[in-house]
Amino acid sequence: MNISLVLQMLVEQSLIPEESVDDVAFEVNQTGLSLAKILEKNALMSADEFHVTLAQTLGTEAVNLAEFEPPQELINMLPVGLAQLHQAFPVGWDGQTLRLAMVDPFHHQSLEDIRFSLGIDLQLVIAPVDEVMELIRRHYSRGAGELKEVLSQMGTGEDGVELDAASEAPIIRYVDLVMQQAIMDRASDIHFEPFEHDFKIRYRVDGALYEMAPPPRHLASSIISRVKVMSNLNIAERRLPQDGRIQREVGGRAVDMRVSTLPTQFGESVVLRVLDRSSVNLSLEALGLPKNLHNYLLRTIELPNGIFIVTGPTGSGKTTTLYACLEKINSIDSKVLTAEDPVEFDIDGIIQVPVNEGIGLTFARVLRAFLRQDPDRIMVGETRDVETAQIAIQASLTGHLVLTTLHTNDAPGAVTRLIDMGVEPFMISASLEGVLGQRLIRKICSQCRTPYEPTEAVLDQLGLSPHEIGDRQFYYGAGCANCNSTGYRGRKGIYELLDVNEPIRELINQRAPGVVLKQKAIELGMTTLRDDGLRLIYDGETSIEEVLKYT
Repeated sequence: MNISLVLQMLVEQSLIPEESVDDVAFEVNQTGLSLAKILEKNALMSADEFHVTLAQTLGTEAVNLAEFEPPQELINMLPVGLAQLHQAFPVGWDGQTLRLAMVDPFHHQSLEDIRFSLGIDLQLVIAPVDEVMELIRRHYSRGAGELKEVLSQMGTGEDGVELDAASEAPIIRYVDLVMQQAIMDRASDIHFEPFEHDFKIRYRVDGALYEMAPPPRHLASSIISRVKVMSNLNIAERRLPQDGRIQREVGGRAVDMRVSTLPTQFGESVVLRVLDRSSVNLSLEALGLPKNLHNYLLRTIELPNGIFIVTGPTGSGKTTTLYACLEKINSIDSKVLTAEDPVEFDIDGIIQVPVNEGIGLTFARVLRAFLRQDPDRIMVGETRDVETAQIAIQASLTGHLVLTTLHTNDAPGAVTRLIDMGVEPFMISASLEGVLGQRLIRKICSQCRTPYEPTEAVLDQLGLSPHEIGDRQFYYGAGCANCNSTGYRGRKGIYELLDVNEPIRELINQRAPGVVLKQKAIELGMTTLRDDGLRLIYDGETSIEEVLKYT
């Protein structure tokens, strides 16, 4: 909700003094409480008066949902994806019009999107934000239906009390159900998060987090203990972070889960990274690279020496790209070694070493040992410091091909990052063959892909004019059962390739800034991340919003 807009409206109606606006807005931002509660707390107007005023302004009515128990048929009218995406809840149906309460009643586009998706008339009503959010949490958390039965078996002990032996079976079943549902929904991560008054379970699908049906707060320690037992961690140690691994079979396929615990003020937070080999096709062909980029990678990974870097933020698919390269060069006549933190996928025929900084087994130390193992190709999971970078460069200069990753925003930024680390420019220019920058963006769901005409303002954000796009068609996902009403299903990479040729090497030796490197690379034909995103927009594979978000 636009707090400033609503406060200004109240001032114009002489309901609150203008001098109170800044203080109220500041308090809302600092406390996280709703605007209605802050106004009531400061004796400016009651919460009921506030909601009635909003309703009158929007030409609707105010309702109280504190005791509201919606029938299942009403809940079923609004799909879970739409309810979560637009923060809306159905409160009534008269056979023709669905009445909706929304967390942000001023977000008219959300109402239009829901109306378009459902194809029925909607009426907006005003309700307290906290009540709307609580109803969404209770009835639209993912997996609510399937997990209710198990939750009902898990007792009603007090917070902090461990379950007795009789409750162990439901806890085991519950954790198994959570994992199974997350994996079936193609989740990449599962989060168990304890807070002061509740215990949240969320998981990430296609880069977006969704909340599952939350278990009672008093079960937090038992559920987390169960996860720690499954991953062979020390359940008595709750003060230090721990890392482990779970191997399970879900739906007839083997799934690895990397487990990380973190002590917080309200208990241990646990995150499981799902490593589902069957859902990740580790081949270059499956990455969907543009043809010129695919051919470039095929040539580069066959080079006898040099360094090739894949760069991008966490979760942009860098490791998957490197694994795909390794699969291509993994042959009987080539010795391939990898140093990873940790090893994500086991690949037959490749020697993979997990880095363990706790015992001094750093990337640099592993890399030094590699050079005595007679390798042909080496993969370094991440170049984090100057020591690792220098050893990698020395390895490349002495007849080894080195593949590695860096965390930078774009491909030219990798060169600047190496120089900032302390690597001499002449060493970079002598060894670096290329840098691939990448992002993962969500694909529009093929089942509900809908054409539309973007406004000039949106095109302007992309740097395009109506004249430039001609008769090209643009699409968005309307939302359907296939994509959980999000409009997106699956992800695809966008790329930019810095080919380190002679002009680029000269600029590196001159310590040219990243922006100069980028301009020169574009002159020489480099396609930027934004331009590659436009390619996917024009192909109808993604939306304008996704490309603007990630480039």
